Formats: sequence, C-alpha cells, structure tokens
Amino acid sequence: MSPSHPRPVALITGGARRIGAVIARTLHAAGYDLALHCRHSTDEADALNAELTAQRAGSMLLLQADLADTEGLPRLVEATLARYGRLDALVNNASAFYPTPMGTATLAQWNELFASNAQAPFFLTQAALPALRAARGAVVNMVDIYAERGLDSHPIYVMAKAALAGMTRSLALDLGPDVRINGIAPGAVLWPSDNKPYEDQQALLARTPLKRAGDPRDVASAVLWLLRDAPFVTGQILRIDGGRTVSV
Repeated sequence: MSPSHPRPVALITGGARRIGAVIARTLHAAGYDLALHCRHSTDEADALNAELTAQRAGSMLLLQADLADTEGLPRLVEATLARYGRLDALVNNASAFYPTPMGTATLAQWNELFASNAQAPFFLTQAALPALRAARGAVVNMVDIYAERGLDSHPIYVMAKAALAGMTRSLALDLGPDVRINGIAPGAVLWPSDNKPYEDQQALLARTPLKRAGDPRDVASAVLWLLRDAPFVTGQILRIDGGRTVSV
C-alpha cells in the first residue's frame, strides 16, 4: 500500500444517481477521492465525474460492472488500488428493488435481488478487506427499514436486505479491530423510480413522527459520520427514517 496518496479513498457502488450520487458529492466535499461504480447509468456517471473532477483534478475513477459477476468484483478493488494506492472506505449502496408477489416470483428475480443486495456486498467486502485493514478503514452497507418490518409484495427484496443486516452485524465481529462495518436503514427518503400512488405516500408520511420525507443528504451525512467520525461504532444499523420505525 502506497502512503503517497494524500487523501482518503472511498469506493461507492451504484454511485452515479439518486442517493449514491449524493453520497459521492458529500464524501468528495469532505476530502475523499472516489472510485465510483455504476452498471447502466453511464451518462449520469460521466456527468458526475465531470462535475467533481472540475472541483478537484484527479479525484475520480469511474468503474462499470455488473455486480452479479462475483468473479469480477475483485477487479473493482484492484482498479482502485492501481489508481490511488489505498482504499479507506467501501459504501455498498447499489440495490435492485421491485415487487415479487408470492405466486409470481421467479428464481431469476431471487438471483438478481440477492446479487445486488447481499451477495455483492459480501464478496466485495471480502475482496477489499486487505486494503481496508491496511488503512484501518470502514464499510457502510445500505440496508432498509423494511429488513426488520417487512414490505408487502416484496418478500425477496426484504429477505435480501435482512441478509445484508445480518452480514453487517456478523462481520463486525470478524473484521474488528482493524475495520469497522455499519449499516444505514433509510425510511422515506427517495421514492422508488416507479413511484407509489401519491395517496400511499401521504399515508406513510402521516404515520411518521416527523411528518415529512427525508432528504438524500440526511443519508449521505450519516454515511460520512460512520466512515469518518464514529471510531467506536461498529456492527450498528442506523435508521434514517424520521421515526418511522417507532410508529404503528
């Protein structure tokens, strides 16, 4: 590991759009150089790369990959190390999300939802572990409040996120003391791309103590805190949900 690179480096999966892009901007503004992964969102990744490179030259590396290709995951880490010589943070943000009602669910859906939400975070963390240990770094996994509560018509997604939550707690035991691993469980922060009906959104917010949706910056600031400012926190899943999980 080369100590010559002056800034911490974060690898973010699914970092080109939505919450991932806000996490990228937040970490970049805090002084991290980035390895930014995307799958299909190459136009958004190019635009974000141009935006952040204009702010700090040499601070961005774009990586395109299908996270279901488990054998290819180590190459994301290798490319990051080849560019920067270090890896301080891994943010497992990429996630597939869609309904799989009982009676219609397929093995292909199972494989896709588990690949992005559980399998890739595990094997990418495993590939990154030597570099993270050398840096005494940290991992943040994007979980979901529904990993605990359940979500109708989404059993496979919920199961995959529950697996990710279990991984977060279990690996905290295995990776300490050199590497910390935590999770973020967002509530109503960004609606899915295929938005629920407006009435359902309002009903959900009415059951939330803060009576409003969150902002992606709420999630991103929590990611930064867990990576940089929480040296005695590991194995935890922080709910960023406006109090939704304490309501009926």
